[in-house]
Amino acid sequence: MSLSSSPLTTIIPVTDGERSRQFYEDSLGLPFEGQATDGNMVFTLAGSGSLALLSDPEAKPSPHTTASFEVHDIAAVISELNAKGVVFEDYDLPSLKTVDHVCVLGSEKAAWFKDPDGNILCLHENLT
Repeated sequence: MSLSSSPLTTIIPVTDGERSRQFYEDSLGLPFEGQATDGNMVFTLAGSGSLALLSDPEAKPSPHTTASFEVHDIAAVISELNAKGVVFEDYDLPSLKTVDHVCVLGSEKAAWFKDPDGNILCLHENLT
């Protein structure tokens, strides 16, 4: 058995499942697969991966990036998501500075935004 060939589900705790489902489906455009038997709301991702929202009224957002979506044209995706109301974060730190919401980190570009619960999500584009 090899975990590297196993489908992966990223589970994100949220306080209001319906509000978050609307954000991930309508704002981010993720295909909503349905509600699993455990109550998680599941979204289909490319390949064999999925994203699940775990509804928990006591959920607290992680202070770190929860999930990152690889894209081929980060500027175009930012523009598309901005048009749907997604607000991108801007940083001006010694080790992390964004310009037009994008930071170049070695061989990739990255941009961050938050879901309705404050979970940090990322877009990244490989430059190689």
